[in-house]
Amino acid sequence: MAKRRGGGRNRYTRREEPTPQFRINDMIRVPEVRLVGDNLEQISEELGTKVESGVYDIRQLKGWGRDLGLDLVEISPNASPPVVRMTDYKKFLYEKKRKEKEIRSKAVKTVIKEVRFGPNTDDHDFDFKVRHARGFLEDGAKVKAYVHFRGRSIVFKDRGELLLLRFMKELEDLGAAEAMPKMEGRRMNVIISPKKVQKKSKSKSSSEEEDKE
Repeated sequence: MAKRRGGGRNRYTRREEPTPQFRINDMIRVPEVRLVGDNLEQISEELGTKVESGVYDIRQLKGWGRDLGLDLVEISPNASPPVVRMTDYKKFLYEKKRKEKEIRSKAVKTVIKEVRFGPNTDDHDFDFKVRHARGFLEDGAKVKAYVHFRGRSIVFKDRGELLLLRFMKELEDLGAAEAMPKMEGRRMNVIISPKKVQKKSKSKSSSEEEDKE
């Protein structure tokens, strides 16, 4: 029984071995591939033979890879023939993750700020929330304004729509509604996106000063 349990653990361990994100080396089973890369000049120097971007017999590239201690990595499996690079696989994955992280860090994150109204919001509260919304838009955030209808107040949907239309009008110099107010359950919503502020270029300002002179 102990031996069988031990054998089971060994088989389970083999199943847990991670599968490469890309086909590499002997996992690539096509007769020909297209070799690309920015390290072909270095590979040529180490092999002592000219290696250029182009189509090669897979066995030749695998042989070169073994001689140099490099991996053959399939980067475009659906191309005809598939495209590969000759590189260190761990370094290849590290560079890929680093570039993806840079792209994510540079991506603009959309911030949505919520402003809540009731169908009977008075003018003082309305003006207060408009001021907050203007600040959000000036900071580049979207504003999601909604009127929440409790209980029987659902009969005042028209009042809620007029309130949101007035809200949109107060903010039209800074933002534009993505769509007209609409009901979702017991809420009527509208999303306002900030407008891009057009900055005067230095060249334009300088030309204006020259005209004044």
